[in-house]
Amino acid sequence: MADKKAKAPKGALKKVFVYVRRYIPLIVISVITAAATVGLTLYVPILAGNAIDLIVGEGNVDLAGIGDILLKIAVVVGITAVVQWIMNTVNNRITYHVVRDVRNEAFRKLERLPLSYLDVHPVGETVNRIIADADQFADGLLMGFTQLFTGVVTILATLIFMLLISWKITLAVVVLTPLSLFIARFIAKKTYDMFRLQSETRGEQTAFIDEMIGGQKIVQAFGREEETLKKFDEINDRLFKCSLRATFFSSITNPSTRFVNNVVYAAVALTGALTCVATVGAAVPFTVGQLSVFLSYANQYTKPFNEISGVITELQNALACASRLFQLIEEEPQTPEKENAVVLCDPKGSVSLENVYFSYVPEKKLIEDLDLKVSPGQRVAIVGPTGCGKTTVINLLMRFYDVNSGAVKVEDIDIRDMTRSSLRKNYGMVLQETWLRAGTVRENIAMGKPDATDEEIIAAAKASHAHGFIKRLPQGYDTVIGEDGGSLSQGQKQLLCIARVMLCLPPMLILDEATSSIDTRTEIKIQQAFARLMEGRTSFIVAHRLSTIREADVILVMKEGHIIEQGDHESLLAKGGFYATLYNSQFAE
Repeated sequence: MADKKAKAPKGALKKVFVYVRRYIPLIVISVITAAATVGLTLYVPILAGNAIDLIVGEGNVDLAGIGDILLKIAVVVGITAVVQWIMNTVNNRITYHVVRDVRNEAFRKLERLPLSYLDVHPVGETVNRIIADADQFADGLLMGFTQLFTGVVTILATLIFMLLISWKITLAVVVLTPLSLFIARFIAKKTYDMFRLQSETRGEQTAFIDEMIGGQKIVQAFGREEETLKKFDEINDRLFKCSLRATFFSSITNPSTRFVNNVVYAAVALTGALTCVATVGAAVPFTVGQLSVFLSYANQYTKPFNEISGVITELQNALACASRLFQLIEEEPQTPEKENAVVLCDPKGSVSLENVYFSYVPEKKLIEDLDLKVSPGQRVAIVGPTGCGKTTVINLLMRFYDVNSGAVKVEDIDIRDMTRSSLRKNYGMVLQETWLRAGTVRENIAMGKPDATDEEIIAAAKASHAHGFIKRLPQGYDTVIGEDGGSLSQGQKQLLCIARVMLCLPPMLILDEATSSIDTRTEIKIQQAFARLMEGRTSFIVAHRLSTIREADVILVMKEGHIIEQGDHESLLAKGGFYATLYNSQFAE
């Protein structure tokens, strides 16, 4: 595990480079402007040193020479400001273009991920990766471009300038400086894992908050407020601890390297002062101006080590966040459709499952050797205890999941050989969990048939018994509802989903507890409407209330992924088996 974690930053850095290299022209400009900024900055101490030499000694002040030098300093400072502005603009452009590319690719991958990924990973965690982790990555990358390039160039340039002035004093600087790098490297190794843990815990917290806000009514209904707060406090406490440790280790980098740099500065000052004294009267003396220039260079030489150590620490955080983004980008996408995939047109409704094996996780078996043949127009009810595989069968029919082995066929064609869109267009689904989007009531009903006329929409609403409550809304069919139905009741949301199916009239239907949130009186009317709708259409009905599936042509009784009984209502009751036990348990006195 330790080796794997040690390699993680290198892997993430290599992937970042793939995105960065797209902007090599801008990077070249950034390097050139960084070099120009450093060169101009280092020229200023030389001018200042010359000015100092012009005022050293009694009656040896050259005011005219000092004036020229001050003018040169003003020009150099002005040019430096312009070049630095160009460099910062280019660095910002590179950084946010790279982050934009990574975010776009992550979002595109999100659109192509299979349902199995979305089932396992909480929505909040995925959102946190694309938003918060990308922002942290951008901050680290920007700091890297802004300070890393400039720091490296500054170190190299000042080293050359110092060698030209005095190689002996430069040697003292070079010998002491590596201590700063060793300290920064030691701390950087410690911080990566901590920042990664911080990022993962922050994602867990975001996912928990998202889940609790979405299920606030359920939390309150079951009185789970205290337990929820305790769970949040526990996650928040873990985030506090790992954030504190990450921040502590990253924050000691700068003081530690600064201490070493101050030692270097003191060594230069002492060595330079002794050199000045020793060369008084020599043919080529080491002047006070040269000492001031050297001290300035020594300070500028050691300063980038502080900045680079801070950049390295921030890059550890950025790479930890980037690796989470790249994990999302590198997830296996949904199995692509075949090049010659069949477009399903006007199916009669013949459906079959042949020797189907399926499990969500390999170690936990669910459906094994399932065989089922449904004739066109047949009404098939699927019943059984919770977790027996009823909804899983629906997921396989719609190809939300692919079977592990065996085949699901429509019109004797394996659904893996046809396009997903054409398969799903021929199914109409009404589930216990409703799905509505932000928009008008009219737009939500017409979601599956955007070109529907107002008359068709109203007829579908009347057929689903939704017309009455829609007319009581402030703007009727033009009333805007929020995401997931806004303030509508669960029953009203379900009626809109039923109206949507009534409008499209697909050749095959899937009804999974379609009337679970509707009052009994309305349910009876909708059952009658469904009975008319299902005439001539292949229908799959999943129900816990067995009274709703008495009229089904075939009832499949499932248990632990197997069909253990099959037949109509009367024959299954006469058997006195598992179905009869389930039915009698619901209607016993």
